[in-house]
Amino acid sequence: MSEVILQQTRVAQGLPYYNKFVETYPKVEMLAAAPLDDVLKLWQGLGYYSRARNLHKAAQQVVELGKFPSQYKDLLKLKGVGTYTAAAIASFSNKEAVPVVDGNVYRVLSRIFHINTPINTPAAVKEFTHLAAQLMDKEQPDIFNQAMMEFGALQCIPKNPNCASCVFKNDCVAYEKGLIDELPVKPRKTKVKNLFHNYLVIISPDQKTLLKQRDESGIWKGLYEFPLVETPGAAMVSKIKDSIEFKDLIGELRFRESVYNQQPIIHKLSHRKIHATFWIIELEDYMEGLSPIKDAFKKPVHVLMERFMNEYWRDYKH
Repeated sequence: MSEVILQQTRVAQGLPYYNKFVETYPKVEMLAAAPLDDVLKLWQGLGYYSRARNLHKAAQQVVELGKFPSQYKDLLKLKGVGTYTAAAIASFSNKEAVPVVDGNVYRVLSRIFHINTPINTPAAVKEFTHLAAQLMDKEQPDIFNQAMMEFGALQCIPKNPNCASCVFKNDCVAYEKGLIDELPVKPRKTKVKNLFHNYLVIISPDQKTLLKQRDESGIWKGLYEFPLVETPGAAMVSKIKDSIEFKDLIGELRFRESVYNQQPIIHKLSHRKIHATFWIIELEDYMEGLSPIKDAFKKPVHVLMERFMNEYWRDYKH
């Protein structure tokens, strides 16, 4: 549980979620049997939701196996468990001699041994894993892995490390050659794509609204959101009302529209930058398929929805 939560997440942010999950699902059988919507709701706000979906599936796999795998090769068969997570679990819980290679380890090894291979590439994974395996104390792989990660996090930090006090300063090639700031070598960044999301916040006369579940692939798969109109750029209300999505949804119903935020709300993902605008659509007629606004808070939603709902409908939260 902790290794999955701490993928892409700091301990301080992840700890409250770990505690919530352990309290809600103290046994793996309970997590495996839980509806996916409930798992996503509990994960809400932590981001990278594929981790929650994978955790749920992995729990079901463990229940089918009848026990939790302890060996590295068997751990890799669990959904969402890659080489890093499998190595961490195997070495920490079973003292299996498998090196853990994360950003901290990349940084330490690249500087001490002057390795120029761009990290997070297949070649780097192979090269750094092989080197870490050669250096590893096979009798204490758990302590070795923890020490490597802690050393990178506390001493061999990304910027302005205190090399003068480093125990490896006489062995570090990067320190000797003045290359500390140049290592590790990082791959070229992927170009960020701008997306313009226009969310239709439907409000009926009887205070109901509409959330739709995302069914396509992506990090927000399975989460709920307001009906969405995507546009090539920032759009005027006329553009929104002329869209196929709007016409299919509203049809001939009478309504009043207003914009919630004059300036788009910016939400940055790894390779995407979302410009979000919320359009308030107050219906004068009744629409089928809506649910009470208070029920919307029970659904797992992504961060843009959560922030809007908490602010715009704060009185409905309780």
